[in-house]
Amino acid sequence: MFIAQLSDTHVDTAQPHKAEALRRAVAFLTTLPRTPDAVLITGDCTEHGLPEEYETFQAALSPLTMPVYVVPGNHDDRAQMLARFPLPGEGLSGFLQYAVEDRPLRLIGLDTHWPGQGAGQLCAARLAWLDEVLAQAPERPTLLFMHHPPIQSGLQVMDAIGLRGRAELCEVVQRHPQVVRVLAGHVHMPLTAGFAHTTVMTCPGTDATFQPDWAQPHKLVIQYQPPLALLHHWQEGAGLVSFTAAPERAPWVTLHDGQRWAG
Repeated sequence: MFIAQLSDTHVDTAQPHKAEALRRAVAFLTTLPRTPDAVLITGDCTEHGLPEEYETFQAALSPLTMPVYVVPGNHDDRAQMLARFPLPGEGLSGFLQYAVEDRPLRLIGLDTHWPGQGAGQLCAARLAWLDEVLAQAPERPTLLFMHHPPIQSGLQVMDAIGLRGRAELCEVVQRHPQVVRVLAGHVHMPLTAGFAHTTVMTCPGTDATFQPDWAQPHKLVIQYQPPLALLHHWQEGAGLVSFTAAPERAPWVTLHDGQRWAG
């Protein structure tokens, strides 16, 4: 199973370059030699949660022929997203939180949206739902995806708008060893960290990647770098292997033909 992850598209009708960046990322996915079986978009789909922004967002995704699974971020509007993106599987009423069962790798999207807040939240109801759904299929390898990562970055500004309920989520995941990865967005940086028995990975935004100045952790001083996507490949026996990809058109070069290296 081959999964592409995009994040933090921040579509804004007043800033058309953001939608154009999303269109470039979508075009990149359509030119991959192997078509992704699914695309995950881990929140902040729009900048203000406005209907016209979601219309532009959906139009930019229209070239994708595979299922696209979304979860809300702090810039999104949950009601708008629930109206436009029907739950693709068993879900939690009132939240954009659901399980996708018809894949070799079970996918569970978590809704960390906290209305009016930059930070995210997993309340008792959302955590109890996750615990119950994971308990229903203990033998099935499972990937969780969400907007706010359940880790701290060490950057005080970003950690102040991090996830509430992080410790409680860790306790839930610890009870379910079939969780092979937790994917998130929000920080606009490619971070990797241990969490419970598994690993958290964050995907940067489609418009830019942040390179922070770690010498000033009390501030958020960054360099803007080219956008990145994450590509995840699941294979029985090998598990989940993840790649970082720059969503740009470039020639494919065969370095090894299966028997020998190219000259």
